Amino acid sequence: MCERSAFFYGTLMAPQVLYRVLYGSTTPHASLPAAIKIQPAILPHYVRHRVAFCDYPAILASPDPSACVRGTYVEGLTAADQWRLDVFEGDQYERVKVKPRLLDAGEKQAEEVEADTYVWVAPREELEEGEWDFGEFRREKMSRWVRRSQEYEEVDEAVEKAKEGKDPTGGRFLNGEMTRKHGGEGEIQSKVIEGAV
Repeated sequence: MCERSAFFYGTLMAPQVLYRVLYGSTTPHASLPAAIKIQPAILPHYVRHRVAFCDYPAILASPDPSACVRGTYVEGLTAADQWRLDVFEGDQYERVKVKPRLLDAGEKQAEEVEADTYVWVAPREELEEGEWDFGEFRREKMSRWVRRSQEYEEVDEAVEKAKEGKDPTGGRFLNGEMTRKHGGEGEIQSKVIEGAV
């Protein structure tokens, strides 16, 4: 089995979101997350932007030598995991090879590693100039990314934005465009289960 690694800089930094994408559950059996290792990392020569009307960010390469994006480096991913991540990221992003640097316990840059990450390829006008805030995402928005569809009642704001054509999950979760495009929840969960065993 060929293991893969990735650098995440947005919603996938939250283990619950990552597990939901990889394993179909925010609380998978302990053996599944034990197969991956998550470490803090920094990606030089990129900048992170908020995506307009969405809960998630995007990164773009930057000529500024001081530009960098903090995120997580995840190793131990499988081909099935990578497929699910590609589906999740959709056509707004392109998977590319990058060289993030791991952060040690003292938050100092350490070893340079190779990883895949997802770089924005959709129109630049869809990005805002401001930096995306992971703390704000965790406090105010993450719940709509990790709950089952039956628990979405309190997400009226997202439903209203979707009616206006501004789905803050970008169509990525259960009743969104991405799920419908790729065969619905049942098929995705079957592929998740197949890839996990």
